Parts: sequence; structure tokens; C-alpha cells
Amino acid sequence: MTIDMTGRSASGIAADLRTRIERGELAPGTLLPSVRAVAADLGVNRNTVVAAYRQLAQAGLVEARGRGGTRVADRAAVAQEGYAPDTVLRDVGTGNPDPGRIPDPTAALARSTRPVLYGEPVIDPGLEAWAREWMADQLPHDELRITVTSGASDAIERLLAQSLQRDDAVALEDPCFLSALHTVRTGGYRAVPVAVDAEGMTVEGLRVALQAGVRAVICTPRAHNPTGASLTAERAAALRAVLAEHPYVLVIEDDHFSLLSRAALHSVIGPGQRRWARIRSMSKFLGPDTCLAVTASDVDTADGLAVRLTPGTTWVSHLLQRMTLALVTDDAVRAGIERAAAHYAHRNAAFAEALSARGLPVTPGDGLNLWVPLPVPAAAVREELMRRGWLVREGDPFFLAPEHAGSFLRLTVHDLDADSADSLADDIAIAAGTLSAGVLPARARSGRIEA
Repeated sequence: MTIDMTGRSASGIAADLRTRIERGELAPGTLLPSVRAVAADLGVNRNTVVAAYRQLAQAGLVEARGRGGTRVADRAAVAQEGYAPDTVLRDVGTGNPDPGRIPDPTAALARSTRPVLYGEPVIDPGLEAWAREWMADQLPHDELRITVTSGASDAIERLLAQSLQRDDAVALEDPCFLSALHTVRTGGYRAVPVAVDAEGMTVEGLRVALQAGVRAVICTPRAHNPTGASLTAERAAALRAVLAEHPYVLVIEDDHFSLLSRAALHSVIGPGQRRWARIRSMSKFLGPDTCLAVTASDVDTADGLAVRLTPGTTWVSHLLQRMTLALVTDDAVRAGIERAAAHYAHRNAAFAEALSARGLPVTPGDGLNLWVPLPVPAAAVREELMRRGWLVREGDPFFLAPEHAGSFLRLTVHDLDADSADSLADDIAIAAGTLSAGVLPARARSGRIEA
């Protein structure tokens, strides 16, 4: 495609291209001419064209892909978590916690009604004191600050915004949590994929990303979404050693499953890291509508995060903060959270065992979901399962790099009863070709999945 540009200055060239993009004349993915070619056609210095392309990249209109050239950005929506409310199919791809295992907030809310006025501290003192002790686990920094945001994604967005500029590179696990990927892309940053294996983020992948100049790293230490992988002590130590060579890279540790996790926490934040943050959301154990996360960080990062909060929400509702504190310090609620954690782990392990018995080996990880490798394309399995009454989630949307992708389903099965779980396991095995319709393995004949 030939693009006849106009303009003699960087702003003029950028304005011409912006108009064409906004009018739809240049579709997403369109490759722009090289800097050399544009400079020759317009008779301007190459630095002028470089500056024009940089303006467009900072506006989120184009993406610089190194040797792949500069292309018009694709603003298509990134897939998100949640159920499909309009489907008649049984949805087992939601990523949601069990609503029956979310604590009732009524009594806690009733104790949290003191009016709060302008000028009061933005963080409830009781919640701050509790969070400071809770968040300090394995943090090798005596001086830390606590910040409260409207969920983990809100914290990540503001942490990146106070540290980065558009087109800066961010290292993300691959496959990646959808919300983190969405936050990075909408912020105009470049996502650099770091492969994940059974022990979490890989050391070599992180090393390559840092060599490529990433300015921030987002790592899930346990219950990685979607794979369920958790860092081992050895892997975490190796990652800390690599990060130690880059002390001013912002390291964001997203410990989203926290109180529900069955895995020990092994942190990637080392003693020499100058810019760091650990985030823990309440969404998994108090419910997504809680919309509250606590962040522990170094002082400078906390100051920047507070500045990013000031023009908008300024603070998270003190009603919500006090309700959260009342719930997480209630012995009965904490016992219920522990029962929920055991339930999620048991149900995922039972379903993984059922699939393995049907010829689909699955290793259960930590978290709400089960990551299922397939011997055939996931799209074909998904379509067959739709014909059988199930709505599942393919693994493809979670991957950044094609070379890291395989064929996977991410399933949310913890709320299925025994009959439904058996039916789903049969249907997945039939769709994947490891089981013939009407022919059950010996294990399936001798006993069902136990609720």
C-alpha cells in the first residue's frame, strides 16, 4: 500500500497521519513507510520523521515493532474476565469465585458508618496498621508505605503511569493475566513477553526482557493466571539475582490470590531493588465487587502513586476500607476463607484427575482455574463443547507471543456438582479425541468425581 504523506515538520507529518487513521483510511495493522523512505519523499531530515512517528506512538496511534516496522495500532478490545450473561450454554470459563463462598458483608458494613470528611487521612488507620503487618512477609525492606486503590488493576495502571511514558516497555508473563495485558495496552506501553513454565516466570525470559530495555516487570509469585503456576524458592532466588542487576526497574508483584493460595509465597523483590510494589487484591476472597487492593511499596513509588490518585478518586471509600478491615479480622470470616481455599484446590485437583483418567494429563496448579493442555486445536474443542452445551475459554487470548502459545483451555470448574463435572470431563475428552462417545474409562465407571 502506497501512502502519500504531507508535511514538512514533525507535527505536520504526525497530524496528516493522525487524520488518516481517525478517518479509517489507514486500517489497524497497516505498515507505515520506513523513516528513510518518508524522509526521501518529503525532502526532510530523517530525525523529523522519527519525531513524527514518536508523537503518534505516544498518542497510542501507532506501534513501533523494531524490525517489523511501524504499524497502525489495533485498538480492538482485549478479552476480559467474567461470565457471558446472554448465553444459554453452561459457562465454565468465567474465572469467578464461588458466590456462595464470599462472606456476607452486612454486619461488617453496619459497623463501618462513621462519616468521613475532606482533609482526613485517605487510608483508614486500622486498615493501614493491619495491612502493614500483612504485606511485610518476605519483603527485605524495613521502610515501606501502604496505599489503597480500587482494585489491583487500578494499582497497576497508576504504578505504570507514575513511572513510565507511552511506548515504554513492560515485561509481562506469557501467557498473561488478561487485566494486566489490557492495562498495559491501553496505557500505550509495549508488552514484552516472558515465558512461563511450571515454576512461573522463566529466568532466561526475564533476562532477555531486561536486556531489551523494559522499565517495569509485572510478576505473579503464586497462582499465576491462567496457568496456576507458583514460583519455587529456587526460581524466585534466580529471578531476584537477575533483577539485582537492574535496581531501578519497577518490579510489581501481583499476589492476587494471597489468602486463598495453597502455595508458599516466594518474592522476586530483592534488598537492592529501589523501585518495587506488592499488590494484594480482596477480589478473590471478599468478592470482585469489593474493588479494593492494598499496595506496599518503597517511599518514592508510594509518593508517585499518591499523586496519581489525587486528581481522580483521591481515596477509596472509608466505608469500604472499614468493612474490609472488619471482614479480614473476623475469625469466622477467616475460617470461611480457609474453607473456600481448600474447596477450590480440591475441586481443581479432582477435575484434573478425572481428565487424566480420560487420556488428558492435567497438572492442577493454584488458583480459581484449571489450565488444560490439548492434543488438538483448542478452537475445534471449544466448538464441539458448544454443541454439547458448554461454554469454555480458549487459551489463545492469554498469549502475547505466538512462539509461546500452545493449545489450551482455561476452565472454572469449582462450582460444578459431581454429575456436571463428570459430564464435562467426558465431553472434553470426546471433543479432544481421547475418548469415544459412550465409552468411559475404568476409573470413570468405578466412581464419579466427588463433590
